Amino acid sequence: MSLSALLAARAADGNPIRVGLIGAGRFATQFLAQARHIPGLHVAAVADTESERAHTALALTLWPPTKVVARSLADAIANGSTWVTHQPLALTDQPGLEVIVEASGSAALGIRHAQAAIAAGIHVVMANVDCDALAGPLLARQAADRGVIYSLAYGDQPALVCELVDWARACGFEIAAAGKGTKWLPGYQATTPDTVWSHVGITAEKARAAGMEAKVYTAHVDGTRSALEMAAVANATGLTPPGGGLTFPPCGHHDLARVMKPSWDGGRLERLGQIEVVSSEERDGRHVVGDLRWGVWLTFCTSSDYATGCFADYGLTTDDSGRYSARWRSHRLVGMELAVSVINAVVRSEHTGCPQGFSADVVAVAKRDLAATEILDGAGGFTVWGRLLPAMDALAQRAVPIGLTEGAVMRRPLAAGQVVTWEDVLVADNELLDLRRRMEAQFAG
Repeated sequence: MSLSALLAARAADGNPIRVGLIGAGRFATQFLAQARHIPGLHVAAVADTESERAHTALALTLWPPTKVVARSLADAIANGSTWVTHQPLALTDQPGLEVIVEASGSAALGIRHAQAAIAAGIHVVMANVDCDALAGPLLARQAADRGVIYSLAYGDQPALVCELVDWARACGFEIAAAGKGTKWLPGYQATTPDTVWSHVGITAEKARAAGMEAKVYTAHVDGTRSALEMAAVANATGLTPPGGGLTFPPCGHHDLARVMKPSWDGGRLERLGQIEVVSSEERDGRHVVGDLRWGVWLTFCTSSDYATGCFADYGLTTDDSGRYSARWRSHRLVGMELAVSVINAVVRSEHTGCPQGFSADVVAVAKRDLAATEILDGAGGFTVWGRLLPAMDALAQRAVPIGLTEGAVMRRPLAAGQVVTWEDVLVADNELLDLRRRMEAQFAG
């Protein structure tokens, strides 16, 4: 039965899926915009440490004020309304919710919220890639042990890439590569909150007026966000990162089959089954024709002469050999598509991407020369950016995950472009560090 039919059945039975939403940022607001139009889906609670943000998100998406009056979760469930709270953990302290969407944007808070939901027997849809890249494999294992679903969020690029990978494997094709697109040029790694808006193409004044956060956009521009998202894909699919990090080759959708194949067949890849991100800009700054800046893609191949002939018969875009082809999706709807994950988790007990192992990590690299005693400011800041590496390489280098660098103190000077190691920095011994160490011990032995 289709998702919409399963959901309609829940609605007809008067038993809607009851959802708790943690975080009221842009992704969450996009989810709210569609959720109120989906029969059989009841957003019973919205939690944000600044509850006014939750009220603003609900008002912006035209939720009727009479539906945002619940005084408790029990009240919301009883009358079909929505409870707003500034205490995210309150969503898991009482019964009634079937699934939690974690969209707080904080790795530390996301891990805490996810673990609380899992312990309470509630499914988790992780719309927080910082959290998933840092500890997703361990959270997924904890969820499986508890008998609940841990899922990447549909609409975010990692889940959409996982969908393409699953399609290719289900059809018996060999995957050459998979990934996403973004705008990237050499030198973007050094972007800071002071310089980011020139790369985005707006003024700082307009960005502030629109409520755009400089640190968030810096993490997108400097490549950190791409690295985090591709770590999520690698851990969920078993595909491997490039040995030296993402290379961001310029490539449009019409060239995917020619470029995103192994070097021994004339392409840019180190091996089959690789993760990569393509740039929407040529190295000289010209715009790539057919760019995938907002999209996702997959290249696949066949050794069958018959299948190669079928590729040609049905007009697939291929390389010159005819054996490599590509699928892509040029755009995504972000939080507006999130209900796909929510519904799958509850009515099918299925995820839309879930870590299966620890294949990739995102390590901190100095943006500039760093001095001893300097305090690092984490992803999207002035001091470090995130590089995607194979997990075992990152561990062998004793590299510090970028998700642990905010507030860390440099022990000694470090030159720009160097990976930050445990010998270079003092990281606070806290719950987040402990969880990360446990994950490494379980998955890397």
